[in-house]
Amino acid sequence: MRILNLRSSLLRGLSAGTAVATLATGLAACGGNSDAAGKSDGEAPGTVTVGAHSNGAAKETDLKVSEVKAISAELPKTIAKKGKLVIGVGALPTGSVPLNFVGDDQKTLTGAEPDFGRLVAAVLGLKPEVKNLTWENLFVGIDSGKVDTAFSNVTDTEERKKKYEFATYRQDNLGFEVPKKSTWNFDGDYRNLADKTVSVSRGTNQEKVLLEWKAKLKKEGKDLTVKYYPDNNSVYLALNSGKIDAHFGPNPSIAYHTTHTANTPNATRSAGKFSGAGTKLQGLIAATSKKDSGLAEPVSKAINYLIKNGQYAKWLAAWNLSNEAVSTSKVNPPGLPLDNS
Repeated sequence: MRILNLRSSLLRGLSAGTAVATLATGLAACGGNSDAAGKSDGEAPGTVTVGAHSNGAAKETDLKVSEVKAISAELPKTIAKKGKLVIGVGALPTGSVPLNFVGDDQKTLTGAEPDFGRLVAAVLGLKPEVKNLTWENLFVGIDSGKVDTAFSNVTDTEERKKKYEFATYRQDNLGFEVPKKSTWNFDGDYRNLADKTVSVSRGTNQEKVLLEWKAKLKKEGKDLTVKYYPDNNSVYLALNSGKIDAHFGPNPSIAYHTTHTANTPNATRSAGKFSGAGTKLQGLIAATSKKDSGLAEPVSKAINYLIKNGQYAKWLAAWNLSNEAVSTSKVNPPGLPLDNS
């Protein structure tokens, strides 16, 4: 689900394919946990900078936001006592522009997701400590208590509610990406995937959806081949070479990638969107904490404060994600059903 940040300096001197390969190697070398996010160390009190070090993926914006004591008073005592919010982001190995990726200074974890976690932490009066992990280790971190809450494009699902609690903050839309020359479109109908080969990231909501469509097609005597690749560099090499017909991933990342490859030999396009919660329910992205941690309620109230006071809209606009706005944050609303039929 991660899209590479194609540095403009690389693009000026290299072909698009070479740039992707070179950048993938560089970002993977940044492994391990990263506490860097935004420009918090140099910010004025009561200010959170969003879009820092984004290399043009966002408009850098300073937002005024301070602790709201009526909300921070509802924090679990253990969190309030330590004075920090450990925010998990599943951006390793290569990140996913515009959601989470290593910035143009080669060290800062930037993106819409860690930025929003920092905004929420400010309302709660907590110092943000951002941990950069693989997608799988993101949930291990929550389970172990090493991560307080994740801001990492996590979909609210009924299956995940068995272990986690949610505070929603953005619409969840998935998308199909194909070569620009391809004539195939999803058109909202899984039957159009018959006899196609589609890549997806393991352990994600989009994998769950795709595998359920594969099972449906099998019952109808048709086939869908699902492929897995270790990183986005491999995905796009496969897409450009014709080894796969489409890639299925988060719509924000696909929208970014199609825009930034539009004038290259390997241009791609969107071939359709799908709600992350299925045909009958709009999917929602949520801050994800351990079940019964007591964090979902104050986090949701912090989000609603940001919505009401305008910082939320400015954050979305900075990252060109305004079309995924929600009107209110909810705690544990209905999510992707256990049987997404």
